[in-house]
Amino acid sequence: PVATLPIWGPAARYGSPQLSYPRLAPHGSLPSPLSAEAAPASSDPITELLSRTMAPVDTFNAELAGDESVLKKDVKSMYKLGRKLGKGAYAVVHRGTLLSDKSITRAVKIIDERALGHEDIEALHVELQTMRKVQHPNIVDLYECFLHADKFVMVLELCKGGELFDRVVEKEHYSEREARFCFSQCVEAIGHCHEHGVVHRDLKPENLLYADAEGTPNGDVIKLADFGLASLITPDHLLTTSCGTPGYVAPEILTSDSTHGYGKECDLWSLGVILYILLAGYPPFYDEDGSTAAIFKQIKAGAYEFQAPYWDPVSQQARAVVSGLMTVDVKERMTAEGVFASPWISSDEHASSVHLPHFTANLKKYNARRKFKGGVDAVIAELRLLQAAGGAE
Repeated sequence: PVATLPIWGPAARYGSPQLSYPRLAPHGSLPSPLSAEAAPASSDPITELLSRTMAPVDTFNAELAGDESVLKKDVKSMYKLGRKLGKGAYAVVHRGTLLSDKSITRAVKIIDERALGHEDIEALHVELQTMRKVQHPNIVDLYECFLHADKFVMVLELCKGGELFDRVVEKEHYSEREARFCFSQCVEAIGHCHEHGVVHRDLKPENLLYADAEGTPNGDVIKLADFGLASLITPDHLLTTSCGTPGYVAPEILTSDSTHGYGKECDLWSLGVILYILLAGYPPFYDEDGSTAAIFKQIKAGAYEFQAPYWDPVSQQARAVVSGLMTVDVKERMTAEGVFASPWISSDEHASSVHLPHFTANLKKYNARRKFKGGVDAVIAELRLLQAAGGAE
């Protein structure tokens, strides 16, 4: 049986200090220099960030050099680097073992400053600012940062349990109640971000990770990762940049311009898409020919259905949460508080423990398609980089 939701009671939402997991210095010994308290104070973070956009690229390095929370030494003085976990355009991620306690392993993201352009510098600065403002049991921790030679290094929590969708697709028994347990943690993370003026803007399966392997003490804890597209926001400052992942992006992002921006509600729409998939195993917006334009048209119109027979076993209360989140009008869209107040979340009466018969087959097909597309996109990106460097015809 799936447990009730002990972390998400009314007084514990978004990481209430008295009820959420204890937020000690990592493992009770090392200080966490990048906590929200250590972040430089600013009366107007939006103005501060916008002003940096016009500054020279070297400004960011100068700020890092003057930031006491950034350690001015080689990361290898504290961590032994192990196998490579991933690689991007200007960064590589290694598994790192803490030298002073070899039982502690983390993800070490090494950024080559020589490969950074102006926009990359700004994006990295915002990523640091946003991660400094959030600390929550359902958000990946940022432990330390290092600046040494031409490398900037971020030491992050290592999530060993894999992606959310990869885990649930392997379950022999999967029900609404399990979907609710997963989804509540996602809403917890986003609610915490929004309370601290952070909009994630890239909610998708790849960014929802299990903290540890199934069966371990933290094996059911979901972590929100990758703040690379996140931004700070205030009530009088809306965002206008078009970004996100097709299929998960909110309609107001697709229609935004210099005079009509968008706010934190975009994350709630993406949560609706994730919940739809968690209940049915396939996405609400898709095109048989893979046309992104066709998908965007569906999103802007809010054109999705609860198709039979896949949705027949799903309760009306669960559907109501999906519909409340995937509402085109942002003023009518359900908030994080609204999700927790909904009958589906607030009561055990409606979320059935009956197995969802079509879910696994549907999600296996969807997972295969998205991973294949992700692999193709990665190859295309690498070829473009080679061509730009003169290494390919």
